[in-house]
Amino acid sequence: MQLLVDTGNSSIKWALRRGAGQPLTGFGAALHGGALPLDLLAVWDELDRIDAVLAAGVGPQSVRDAVAQVSRARFGIAPRWLHTRAEACGMRIAYADPAQLGVDRFLALIAAHRRAQAAAQPMSTLIVDAGTAVTFDALLADGRHLGGLILPGIRMQRESLLAGTQIPRHEPTDANLPWAVDTGQAIAAASIQAPAALLERLHHRLAAHAGAAPKLILTGGDAERLAAACDLPAELAPELVPELVLEGLAAFA
Repeated sequence: MQLLVDTGNSSIKWALRRGAGQPLTGFGAALHGGALPLDLLAVWDELDRIDAVLAAGVGPQSVRDAVAQVSRARFGIAPRWLHTRAEACGMRIAYADPAQLGVDRFLALIAAHRRAQAAAQPMSTLIVDAGTAVTFDALLADGRHLGGLILPGIRMQRESLLAGTQIPRHEPTDANLPWAVDTGQAIAAASIQAPAALLERLHHRLAAHAGAAPKLILTGGDAERLAAACDLPAELAPELVPELVLEGLAAFA
């Protein structure tokens, strides 16, 4: 039995796999706040016969250290940390220096490529991970990564705006409005519409490059909020895949 762990900037996700090639089960997720949360520890305390801990992520070193400590104490093994490579599982990244591409994006690209190859007709894919940051990556059907873009996440946009201006602090509502009629709504709506607009722009650019409309995959904690704001035809509606990075981790491992 393998425990797969994805440590993000704000949250930690995990899943179980009964050996290579087996489906993932036992999905879980929790905000970490720089340390392993108690609800995660309670779940992991119930796990038996863990033979390997496979981990990756861009989260704080304190969380990585905590994962290693708990893994050794609870399962008697050290986690195996996976890192970005130039090429893996039929996918090649665009970055000249693999260390510059976050391992979460690398693993999401692997998972998206495997999904594309499993389809009846492989197609290009736009992968959007809406978390603390919002990342956008373009992947051709043959596994070539064209590159990507990064924006502050929805919450970070709101907090940075309030921190860097004299706008009175509001508690923004989740308003997906074309026009807002108060400041809280204006901040909330813009912080969602900005990444949604970039998503649509990149989707059109990838379609022009590939010669056909790409598949759109959304993952991350704010994926549903971003999907609701997308203005794409129904047949191009995004696919929500919360476990995308863990899928890629399993394939790469």
